[in-house]
Amino acid sequence: MSETKSDNNIEIYGARVHNLKNVDVTLPRHSLCVITGLSGSGKSSLAFDTLYAEGQRRYIETFSAYARNFLDNLERPDVDKITGLSPVISIEQKTTSKNPRSTVGTVTEIYDFLRLLYARAAEAYSYVTGEKMVKYTEERIVDMILTAYEGHKVYLLAPLVRSRKGHYKELFETVRRKGFLTVRVDGELREAAPGMRLDRYKNHDIEVVVDKLAVKAKDAERLHKSVAQTLQQGGGVMMVLDAADNQTRFFSKQLMDPASGIAYREPAPHNFSFNSAQGACPKCKGLGYVSVMDHDKVVPDDKLSIREGGLAPLGKYRNALIFWEIQSVLADYDCDLKTPICDLPPEALDEVFNGRADRLRIPAQVAHTTDDYYVEFDGLVKYIQQMADSDMGAASQRWAEQFSKTTVCPECHGARLNKEAMAYRFAGKTIAELSNMDIAELYDFLSNVEVQLDNKHRAIAHEILKELMSRLKFLLDVGLDYLSLSRSSMTLSGGESQRIRLATQIGSQLVNVLYILDEPSIGLHQRDNVRLINSLKELRDLGNTVVVVEHDKDMMLAADYVVDIGPRAGRLGGEVVFEGTPAQMLQTQTLTSQYLNGRRAIEVPAARRKGNGHVLRLVGARGNNLKGVTVNFPLGTLIGVTGVSGSGKSTLINDTLLPILSQHFYRSLREPLAYDRIEGLEHVDKVVAVDQSPLGRTPRSNPATYTGVFSDIRSLYVNLPEAKIRGYKPGRFSFNVRGGRCEVCKGNGYKTIEMNFLPDVYVPCEACHGKRYNHETLEVRFKGKSIADVLDMTINQAVEFFENVPNILHKIKVLQDVGLGYIKLGQSSTTLSGGESQRVKLATELSKRDTGQTIYILDEPTTGLHFEDIRVLMDVLQRLVNRGNTVIVIEHNLDVIKVADYLIDMGPEGGRGGGQLLYEGTPEGLAESGVGYTGKFLKAELTPPYTAQQTDNFINSNNK
Repeated sequence: MSETKSDNNIEIYGARVHNLKNVDVTLPRHSLCVITGLSGSGKSSLAFDTLYAEGQRRYIETFSAYARNFLDNLERPDVDKITGLSPVISIEQKTTSKNPRSTVGTVTEIYDFLRLLYARAAEAYSYVTGEKMVKYTEERIVDMILTAYEGHKVYLLAPLVRSRKGHYKELFETVRRKGFLTVRVDGELREAAPGMRLDRYKNHDIEVVVDKLAVKAKDAERLHKSVAQTLQQGGGVMMVLDAADNQTRFFSKQLMDPASGIAYREPAPHNFSFNSAQGACPKCKGLGYVSVMDHDKVVPDDKLSIREGGLAPLGKYRNALIFWEIQSVLADYDCDLKTPICDLPPEALDEVFNGRADRLRIPAQVAHTTDDYYVEFDGLVKYIQQMADSDMGAASQRWAEQFSKTTVCPECHGARLNKEAMAYRFAGKTIAELSNMDIAELYDFLSNVEVQLDNKHRAIAHEILKELMSRLKFLLDVGLDYLSLSRSSMTLSGGESQRIRLATQIGSQLVNVLYILDEPSIGLHQRDNVRLINSLKELRDLGNTVVVVEHDKDMMLAADYVVDIGPRAGRLGGEVVFEGTPAQMLQTQTLTSQYLNGRRAIEVPAARRKGNGHVLRLVGARGNNLKGVTVNFPLGTLIGVTGVSGSGKSTLINDTLLPILSQHFYRSLREPLAYDRIEGLEHVDKVVAVDQSPLGRTPRSNPATYTGVFSDIRSLYVNLPEAKIRGYKPGRFSFNVRGGRCEVCKGNGYKTIEMNFLPDVYVPCEACHGKRYNHETLEVRFKGKSIADVLDMTINQAVEFFENVPNILHKIKVLQDVGLGYIKLGQSSTTLSGGESQRVKLATELSKRDTGQTIYILDEPTTGLHFEDIRVLMDVLQRLVNRGNTVIVIEHNLDVIKVADYLIDMGPEGGRGGGQLLYEGTPEGLAESGVGYTGKFLKAELTPPYTAQQTDNFINSNNK
């Protein structure tokens, strides 16, 4: 009986990883389990650092002895025993790709099926004439020539060069060696003479004459052989020149436009990939955007002449080639370097910026040579890029970037593909048009497309469409209907990228797998929560075990089993305070259950602030899906920006308002999205954006270095008697420079084992055992602690330790105030969640002196926060507003929305169905307005109290 019970459970005995206190946990297999608790209580330590780490270690043990040689230092987690463990797949937040080529379509592999669909079932059209492309067999070409040219004298031509520059001396020599005596150059028949060459600076069309004959039916055999040879020389394309009227006609074994003669390659999936040379737009290399010169930055004052420094990248005149070149260009327009830029003809300025096709003559007296000097001039744009490339340093790249701006590629208009790929249509649509549709819109289109196809194309497309539909359905099920396949992965939130991976996993149809997810509900509106929960249940019903680290109320109540870790964070956590069903949990008195059963709550303020009487007004915002919205931001209030996922919140705040303010106060280079005007800037003097991007790109970055408190700590150690005796300077206590750091691991504290077939593995340094410093440095102690001991302290411990050092205490106390008391001072920033990184940044800003006229912008600050942590965070934000500042929060969490003074609700749907301003005013007004989805959920939240009976009703409805 016990054996059967054990088979149905995953049992963890004696887990002691990080702050876990020898805990035993039982998780039922084939169920949806939620691990919850305060931030820093030990949830991730149990789920990822114990369960997942042990699953990964057991997987690696199945490798060959040779492969395991690379991983001999991989330690097992500090746990006595784990039984019933299945193969583990972890779906974390920190996996968003920063590659600009990565899109939703490529990550989900849906775009791969689209490419296959277009390679097999799309129809090709000419990008020159718009006519449908045709292709013929050799026999068909012979028949058509016999029919069209019976009795005519014709030349069979094989095209070799189409509109390209060059002298082609070697090409003519090759043609002669093959035995061909006549060529047609730019429409003129010429003998291929020895040493023949053309003007290298002009575009040329070159065809070789393979045969000259009078077309007669009796000579069909000769015609057959000549056509075959002509097609071979022309790469599958040939031309027939009628000697009587000098008219040509194209024939091709490939796809070809008979009118213009352009031919396409045989379509293959890589021809539709913007990540391959065959499919990418040649101008932007498949990125969809290009960097172009910003005229206003290059010419800040057009009343100056070029000699006086009117061109910012060049400065004032000096004896240099670039000035001589510009002088020669201007001389052709009767101008010189002393002419004010505003008086120069537009054609002259265009040549100065973009160069000219023919060579430039620089007079001998200017170039200081005996004869005139001839040079190709590529223009100022190319010159700036060459200057940046020649140095390759970060400083020179920044110098070049200050004169440019990023804009949509003028050739592909953001589609990323070349003209040929864009000329294929499936049911009248190009592949770029399908990629730009919202997933919901694309699903509807593909559902009804088969009736528009003929029998042949329907048979080819049927199976591919079936695969596409099933994958799109999974994305719809996890609430991502507002995304498009062309959406860059860089712009996705942690929750969105996690849900994309979740949809991919559901599509893989694996069974008997343990899935561990890290807060998949991040960035998801309450409306879509039910769809996410149903997706997780679907994963469970396939025969898998799903373990979710989560703070969301709906997720906890819908789970089969809940494990609550606590009672507090850091040293005061690491214990299992409850495990059982949600219904059982509501009967207990843990901190989490008190928030669930209504005994505790984040209180709604008694009165809403009216603000200081001034308003920041953004007029006519129309970036992305915004539909010309005009929004008021009352200053001196806590403003919540709400709406379903994809409704335009981030576009309005992060991509429009924030860049406007950054440009105004800090001369930021980032361009805001389209808007008409902004009013009320005179009432603001500073903007602070606090987002979820990592603190640093390397594991060396940590909260102590980011907040600046580490410099104060090093100064404290330098001034200790022992350090003064030894003559130590601040650099001695840095782990980034030689002197005090451990040289074996270069101050990292660990060594990296790089693997080609697995993620990198980090193992503690055998010399310093993870302390980062050498033995001599660690001998300097303050209150018995070395600098390595200080970095290993949690914020809570550090607050007690430095209670008598005011300049250090001030900075770390703020970290404690924002609910980060459980993280360590020296904890690598790459191990912090998006929400934790955001709060470290917030604490850094809070430790600075504010002006009372500052705007703080936060993007989902409750990420990774327990109800109690949200209460602490909101107290901090309320203190900021009480000092006269304005706080703008983009948020889905109802606990934040209900305490805001002013709400801006976007919607009504995501993607193309959004972008409208539905409501602006108080939370009570939104709840009563009946517009959008947020108001309905907010009304339930504002109706006190959330009783145990309501909770039971929710559980019962979910179970049904």
